[in-house]
Amino acid sequence: MSALLITGARLLGRDAADILVEDGRITEIGIVTAPEGATVIDADGLIALPGLVDLHTHLREPGREDAETIASGSEAAAAGGFTAVFAMANTSPVTDTAEAAERVLDLGRACGLVDVVPVGAVTRGLQGEQLAELGLMARSRAGVRVFSDDGRCVADGRIMRRALEYIKPFGGVISQHAQDPRLADSSACCHEGEISGRLGLPGWPGVAEEAIVARDVMLARHTGSRVHIAHVSTAGTVEVIRWAKAQGIDVTAEVTPHHLALTTDLLLGYDPVYKVNPPLRPTEDVEALRQALVDGTIDAVATDHAPHARHDKEHAFVDAAFGMVGLETALPVVSEVLVRTGRLDWADVARVMSANPARIGGLAHHGRPLAVGEPAHLTLVDPDRTVTVDAAASRSRSRNNPWHGRTYTGAVHTTIHRGRVTHSTDATARTAEAEYAQ
Repeated sequence: MSALLITGARLLGRDAADILVEDGRITEIGIVTAPEGATVIDADGLIALPGLVDLHTHLREPGREDAETIASGSEAAAAGGFTAVFAMANTSPVTDTAEAAERVLDLGRACGLVDVVPVGAVTRGLQGEQLAELGLMARSRAGVRVFSDDGRCVADGRIMRRALEYIKPFGGVISQHAQDPRLADSSACCHEGEISGRLGLPGWPGVAEEAIVARDVMLARHTGSRVHIAHVSTAGTVEVIRWAKAQGIDVTAEVTPHHLALTTDLLLGYDPVYKVNPPLRPTEDVEALRQALVDGTIDAVATDHAPHARHDKEHAFVDAAFGMVGLETALPVVSEVLVRTGRLDWADVARVMSANPARIGGLAHHGRPLAVGEPAHLTLVDPDRTVTVDAAASRSRSRNNPWHGRTYTGAVHTTIHRGRVTHSTDATARTAEAEYAQ
């Protein structure tokens, strides 16, 4: 592997330095002379971050390759600055066995653009009735540590307790899609309130999320195990998590870019691109989520990238599939909403989009400091580049993109995975990227 020299990058948005990468690791930081034959990236004005990690990605393969494949999703992830993504289990067949998890792992390795980390189902077939092969998945080559029935809630408290007890000895974590089915059933698609009443859409009240989160943090305390709350969407959930952390309960949480930036009034036009689960919430919830991310109550930003084929999404609102794509836009949205407003700095972005997700998911070689000897998973960001999102230009196979036509400042310039350039807007680095793809 030839050496890669990044010159003049601002580490975590602070002091500028050169970064030399050799054999997949950072070997020198400071003022560095390029070794003979090295690829050089001029990073003057760019910010160097550890490679981004997404705890919550739907890659659809196997079963729904018309919406996304592990290859196309990996391309989108690399373009978004990610070097690792956790692939959710709601595929067809469901990732609920060791063999299924290893298949996802192998497909990701064959692409080689990002580390694709399989998430195992909590229950067989996501049915919420019997535990899946948690131990076998953990002991498999995939080494599964994150388990989730995402898309469905583990609604049975007894099953949830057993799952928490089972994963404790090997350091696993249950990622919960918090949705009490008796308070918000499968038809619920709009935040319950004035807008849902006016539009005649089935309401999804915040308490349906909050009640499950309250139950699960108590189960985590009872079992001494770890629970992670996926796609937090309400101020009430933030209150519960903040209380639980103050009690020393082992709970972590994530928030999506769309819940940080978009509000329920966007549903007034019945555009199904904005149909997502949990639904977009009012401004007061959005503000609570932003503040919780800033103060550490919410640990991570996760995309919940949910691609859909056109024939599943382009329907009347109530009949359309839930979800929106987000891998390529996560960093620009966070930059616009939180960095440019002064609420986060770039070191904070590294914390919530790299270090914390890697820690929660048990990825020892990601989210690492920018230091000599560390694995060369890097993201270079142009903080001043303005980008207008074009859904048609996405690397994803799907076009259910809520950001289309919106303009953001702050964009990924280059992604480096295991010392190799996997995405870049720079002509020289693109040559290296092309060679890697071959």
